[in-house]
Amino acid sequence: MELSIQLPKNFKEQTVRELLEQEWLVPRKVRHFLRTRKNVSINGENALFHFFVKSGDVITLQFESEDYPTPTILLGDESNVNVLFEDEHLIILNKPIGMKTHPNQPDETDTLLNHLAAYLAPKNQIPYVVHRLDKETSGAILFAKNPFVLPILGRLLESKQIYRRYQAVVSGHLKESLTIHKKIGRDRHDRRKRVIDERRGDVAITHVDVASYLKKTNHTTVYCVLETGRTHQIRVHLASIGHPIVGDPLYHPKPIGRLMLHAYELHLTHPFTGEVIVAIADPSLW
Repeated sequence: MELSIQLPKNFKEQTVRELLEQEWLVPRKVRHFLRTRKNVSINGENALFHFFVKSGDVITLQFESEDYPTPTILLGDESNVNVLFEDEHLIILNKPIGMKTHPNQPDETDTLLNHLAAYLAPKNQIPYVVHRLDKETSGAILFAKNPFVLPILGRLLESKQIYRRYQAVVSGHLKESLTIHKKIGRDRHDRRKRVIDERRGDVAITHVDVASYLKKTNHTTVYCVLETGRTHQIRVHLASIGHPIVGDPLYHPKPIGRLMLHAYELHLTHPFTGEVIVAIADPSLW
């Protein structure tokens, strides 16, 4: 695998070693091979790790097959792939409702990861999961298209530099916007579910903005932004304040229809180009 990346305009001058280790998070073992094999070049010229790189430079990295082992992903149906944004490093899809993000068993083929693998196969690329959406949740979801960019996108997610806004329809009249700070843990009686557990749970923070109240159905439309990414976080938090998401098969006492939760927006700054990417997953819930 060979990658060529042009450093963006606002890039801070630094050494090749600093670039690979601190900016691009290349594993130590892979950095060692890049150095000993002399597989790094700057603007077409072989480069040593103490060389400096600056804005506009083109950095080319040559990887061997053993540097990043190739995972095995069974191919699904590429017609299930709805692309919102794509370049050579990453891809954002609009996930349909009722589809798992990735397989839990090695023989599964009907997940979004399988379908994306089929879509990328003619390009000799393989998808990597950056984050996931519940099976019942639709909307924007990000995948890496090579193992090199995967930890970089993971760091952006962990450091809250990837903005995700969800739409939801909840039961009852939620009268004002609020932020929910409640720890979430596993339900000891049902392994599918999560519960509020202030003693043993993980910190979870959800910002909820009221959009409108639907008096006829006694439902409220809301936008949710996550500060943390716990399993079922939005679903558990909204249920905990007495406003479960309409159609939620796990947390609504009387679920009817689909889970009314949709990952509507995903924003990030591209880690290599500096481009601001805004992906909108239409159709929305309202």
